[in-house]
Amino acid sequence: MKNILLYTLGLLLIIHPGWTQTTSTKKSPPLSEATPQSVGIAPERLKKLDAMLEEAIHNDEIPGLVALVARNGKIVYHTAKGKADAADGKAMSKDAIFRIASQTKAITSTAVMMLWEDGKFRLDDPISNWIPEFKNPQVIQNFRYADTTYITQPANKEITIRHLLTHTSGLGYGVIDGDERMKMIYQKAGIVDLYTTENISIGENIKKLATLPLHHNPGEKYTYSEGLDVLGYFIEIVSGMPFDQFLRTRLFDPLGMNDTWFYLPDAKAGRLVKVQRKVDGQWENFPVTFYDPQYPITGAKKFFSGGAGLSSTAKDYATFLQMYLNGGELNGVRILSRKTIETMMKNQVGDLWNGAKHYGLAFGVVTAQGVAEGGIGSEGTFDWGGYFNTQYFADPQEKVIGILMKQTSQTSGDQTGWKFRQMVFTLLDD
Repeated sequence: MKNILLYTLGLLLIIHPGWTQTTSTKKSPPLSEATPQSVGIAPERLKKLDAMLEEAIHNDEIPGLVALVARNGKIVYHTAKGKADAADGKAMSKDAIFRIASQTKAITSTAVMMLWEDGKFRLDDPISNWIPEFKNPQVIQNFRYADTTYITQPANKEITIRHLLTHTSGLGYGVIDGDERMKMIYQKAGIVDLYTTENISIGENIKKLATLPLHHNPGEKYTYSEGLDVLGYFIEIVSGMPFDQFLRTRLFDPLGMNDTWFYLPDAKAGRLVKVQRKVDGQWENFPVTFYDPQYPITGAKKFFSGGAGLSSTAKDYATFLQMYLNGGELNGVRILSRKTIETMMKNQVGDLWNGAKHYGLAFGVVTAQGVAEGGIGSEGTFDWGGYFNTQYFADPQEKVIGILMKQTSQTSGDQTGWKFRQMVFTLLDD
C-alpha cells in the first residue's frame, strides 16, 4: 500500500503543472568551482581579501565565518574560518548552516512572484481578498502607556500584496519595532516576530496580527514589518500547500538547495552554527531571550516565518542568487521570467527611499548615486542581510555574487561586512 501511495504522489507531481517548475530552453549549469583567473578575478587581490577576514578572526572581532565569492556561475572563493560553537570550540566548516533570518524575505518574495506568474493575483489586489481579517484596517492615533489601550481611525485604503512586499503596509515588527507603542501592542497580543519553537501556525499568528492597528496608512511610509510573514500565509492559501512544502517542491528541490530549511532534519542539525555573543572579552553561546537559539532544531516545528525563519548555507544561497543572475533559470529549470525579475528590481517605493539604494520587491537595489559613493557594486546590484549577521549581494552587470555568513548578536567592532563587499569589487581583472 505504501508503495502505491508513493507512486500516486509521484504521478500527481508529474502531471499537475502547478506543483512543478517548468523546464527552460536555456540551461545554465549549477554552480561549480573554478580558478579565479578563468572568470576575470585577480588571485593576488583575492589573497588580500582572505587576509582581511583572517585578521578579523585573529583579532577576535568575530568568532567564525563562511565567505563565498562567485563570478559567471563559478565559485572562485569559498572559505570557513574560526569557530562554529563557543562552548566546545568546534571549527567552522564550509557547509555550516546559518540562521539567515531576513534573508528569508527574498525567498518568500520569489515564491509570491512565482504564484503571480501563475496568474493567481495582481500585485495591487487587497490582501483581504484572501485573508479577510485584514478588511477595513485601522491606523493608531493615540496610545495609553498605563494600560496599552489605544484609539484608531480607519485607514484610507486597503493593504495590498505590493504593500506587504515593500514594507509600506503600515504593519510593524513587534519586539524589533522602532515604535515602543507597537512593541507593547504586539507583545500583549502574543505576536510571533521571528520564529518560535512553540506550537503555533503562521495562520494563527497572522490572523491575530490582522486585528492590530497600523503605524500609518498603507503606502505612505516605509516601515520594516512582518509583511513577508503575512505573505507566507498568503502563499499557503493561494497554493493550497503548507508554506514549507511549497518552497521545497517549487523552489528548493528544483534548484538543488538541499540545505535550506525552516526546521533542520536530524541528519543536518549538527552543522548548525551557534548564535554567539561576547561577554567579558570571551565568546559564549547565546541564551534564550525573546527567541530560542535552539531554533531550528527543536520545538513544535510548525511555524514557517516568511520574514525570518529559514536556515541555509553559503552555497545554497549563492545558488538562489545565481538563478536571479541567470534571469530566473538554473540547470534548465525556469523559476521566474527575466521580465518578472526586471519588475522586482525596479523602484517600488518612490521617494520613500533615496540615496545609494532604492527598494524593489524585497531587495535593496544600488542606484547611480550608490555607484558614485563606491564600494557596493554596479547600478542594479541587489542585496540584503539577516538579524544574526549574515549578508549577500549580487551584481547583474558583473555577474558577481558575494556572501558572508556569521552568527552573532549584541556585538560591536565587526567591520568585516563593509570591508568584504568593498574588496570583492576590487577583484575584477578583465
